[in-house]
Amino acid sequence: MSFGLLALVCVAGLAGPLLAVSRRFGVPVVVGELVAGVALGPMLVGAVHADEPTLTFMATIGFALVMFVAGSHVPMRDLRLRQALPVGLLRAAVVGVASAPVALGLAAVFGTGHALLYAVLLSSSSAALILPIVQSLHLTDGPALSLLPQVAIADAACIVALPLAIDPVRAGRAALGAAVVLACAIVLWAALRASERRGWRASVHHLSERGKFALELRVSLVALFGLAAIAQAGGVSVMLAGFASGMAVAAVGEPRRLARQLFGVTEGFFGPLFFVWLGASLDLHALVQRPALIGLGTALGVGAAITHVAARATGQPLALGMLASAQLGVPVAAATLGGASHLLVDGEPAALLLGALVTIVIAAVAARLLGPRPGDEPAVSATAHPGT
Repeated sequence: MSFGLLALVCVAGLAGPLLAVSRRFGVPVVVGELVAGVALGPMLVGAVHADEPTLTFMATIGFALVMFVAGSHVPMRDLRLRQALPVGLLRAAVVGVASAPVALGLAAVFGTGHALLYAVLLSSSSAALILPIVQSLHLTDGPALSLLPQVAIADAACIVALPLAIDPVRAGRAALGAAVVLACAIVLWAALRASERRGWRASVHHLSERGKFALELRVSLVALFGLAAIAQAGGVSVMLAGFASGMAVAAVGEPRRLARQLFGVTEGFFGPLFFVWLGASLDLHALVQRPALIGLGTALGVGAAITHVAARATGQPLALGMLASAQLGVPVAAATLGGASHLLVDGEPAALLLGALVTIVIAAVAARLLGPRPGDEPAVSATAHPGT
C-alpha cells in the first residue's frame, strides 16, 4: 500500500458524484464508485488489487462505517412510524413469505443451491435508498407512512439473517455470534440513554463544541470498532456490528453535529474506498463467460419487485411496493461476504450486485409514478432524526 495507490483510489471515488450529479439519470453515487473500481481492478487496468492487506483492512473499516450510517438513518424515534408499525410489520412478513417460492425457483433454475440466500435478498429493502426518495416526494399519507417501518424492519431483519443464510453449515455459530453482537448493541443503547437522561451527553457535547475535540465522534468510533471486534471474535461480519450500533445511536437520537462528522468521515473517504475496493474485487470475467449469471442477476432484481408487489394483498399501492424493492446494503454485504469466504460460485457476487442495480432502476420508475407532491410536508429526514 502506498500514498500513490491511496490517491488513485480517492480519485476513482470521485466517479460516484460525477455520475450522480445528473438529475435526469439519477445514478446512485455507489454505482459510479463500483464502476471505477471495476475499471481500476484486474478486469481492465490492474492498478488496484483487492487482496492487498492494508487496502482490504481499510475497506473493512469503510464497510462498518457505511452500515453504521445506514443504521443511524432508520427513523427509530418518529412517533408516527410507531403507529404505522403493525401494518409495516405485516407487509414485511407478507414479502418474506412471498420470497420463498421465488427463491426456490431461482436456485433450481440456475442450479446454485442458494435458495436461502436468495430469499433474504428478495425480502430486503434499503432504508438508505428509500428514505431520501420518500422525503423528496413528500409522501405523508397512510400507505406511504407504513412503508417506512416496513423498510426498516426488512433492512434490519435481512442484515441479521444474511450471515446465517450465506453459510448454513455454520449457522449455529453465526447465530450465537449475532446474538452476542445484538446484546452488546442493546447495552450500548442503554448506556447512551442513561447518559442522555443524566445530562452527561449534553455536557460532553458542550465540552466538545467549546474545545473542538470531536468527542462524540471519537466515542462513536470506539463503540463501533469495539462492537466490530466482538463481531470478528464471534465469527460475524462487521456489517451487523455497524448496523446495530447505528440503530442504537438512532434510538437515542443522533446529534446533527455527529451526523455531519460521520457523514464526512464515511462519504468523504472510507465509503468510496470500500466501494472502489469492492468493484476491484468483482470477477466480471466469470460473469461474461457465464451469461446465465447475467440472467440470475436480472431475475433477482425483477424477482425482488414481484416479491414486494405481493404486499398489494394488504392494500399497499403497486408503486409503493415497487419502491420498497430497492436494495443495496444487503446485496453488497452478500457479495462481500460470499466473495471473501469463497462460498459463492465465480461471478455470483457480481450477479448479486447486478440484481441490486435492477431494483434501483425499478425504484426510480416507481418514484416517477408516485410523482412529487409539492404541497405536502416531508415524512422524515434522511440525515437527522426527530428530536435531535
